[in-house]
Amino acid sequence: MLNIYFGDTDDVIYNTAVYFKNTYNEKWLTKELTKQMILDVDKSEVVSEKVINSPVLGMISPEQLSGGVKTLMLVAYDKKHVFNASTCGDNCAKWLLKIAENEKREINLRHIMNFGDGEFKIRVLNTNRIVHNMKELILEAGRYV
Repeated sequence: MLNIYFGDTDDVIYNTAVYFKNTYNEKWLTKELTKQMILDVDKSEVVSEKVINSPVLGMISPEQLSGGVKTLMLVAYDKKHVFNASTCGDNCAKWLLKIAENEKREINLRHIMNFGDGEFKIRVLNTNRIVHNMKELILEAGRYV
């Protein structure tokens, strides 16, 4: 289940781009989940552990991916830390839910991300309540951001 703490909190890595640049594992790039996220969010294709083919930028390194994709990879593969997912756009919301489908993941948000019109299951850590749709999420998290 996805667990979200809204607003300021301790022990969160806020600068995900710098953290990613210095800690990511090249093997993350060839995992199927990563390939799907990069294709969906950045419209780019993984060529190898070191090269991504971007329709806008051409051949790029993993460090040149969007902040959203880098944060998604950190959330997916670095289970020891909590990351600021406000570096992600709403197009990352479905991936955050997917990453947290089978095991608990915690993120920090400083805004209310749009998780879409469907049903979902998110725990708002500020209140320890579980919400199931955007209306519930807004009512629960609105006072913290």
